[in-house]
Amino acid sequence: MDFARAWVEFADPEDPEQVFRCDLTWLTSRWTCVFGRGCHGIRPGRASDGCCTLGAHWSDEDDQQRVLGHAARLTPETWQFHKQGTGPKGISEPDEDGDQRTRRVDGACIFLNRPGFPGGEGCSLHTLALAEGKEPLETKPDVCWQLPVRRTYDWIDRPDDTRYLQVTIGEYDRRGWGPGGHDLQWWCTGSPDAHVGAEPVYVSYRPELVELMGAGGYALLAGMCERRLAGDGAPVAPHPAD
Repeated sequence: MDFARAWVEFADPEDPEQVFRCDLTWLTSRWTCVFGRGCHGIRPGRASDGCCTLGAHWSDEDDQQRVLGHAARLTPETWQFHKQGTGPKGISEPDEDGDQRTRRVDGACIFLNRPGFPGGEGCSLHTLALAEGKEPLETKPDVCWQLPVRRTYDWIDRPDDTRYLQVTIGEYDRRGWGPGGHDLQWWCTGSPDAHVGAEPVYVSYRPELVELMGAGGYALLAGMCERRLAGDGAPVAPHPAD
């Protein structure tokens, strides 16, 4: 996880009090989601779960209510655990620390359709979005559509007693999961098995990055990524998993 990275900082064109700090090494890498086509899963013997084994923690009440609204359009034909999800226990449960997350059924997220389900394998909320012509970020929990991009906030104090909000856009590596991340049997961002994308991350994750940064911030970032990839010779600090 520790290797040379190329970072860029620039002012948010839509908010003068914010500065974006973006990991060009990650955003120009060839990572892509390999769920169902080479993903090893985060738990031994559960490759078909991908990263859905632990369930999804809600970012806030709005996140939970938004997903509930979309889940109401799922049917028994499109959601394997429709009966459980619409039953008295609902879709949420507390984790070991009391924080709410999506309920787990048979060892994984309640929204995950398992191999052999006639309606198709994978996240039922993701499938719903594609069927309705929406971006999956509209229907899935925040943590699910953001992965494996990580956005963090830090207030930075300048020597002249002014300050700005630094918004970091980077790789959600093992450390993003906290100490338990080191217990995952496999994690895709650091594996060459997942760095096989036809497009760099800043292109393939455009809708998600626009949602995280705003259209103006993304446009500036995309231009910097393009210039990085168009430079003469090998780029400084490429992603080792590429």
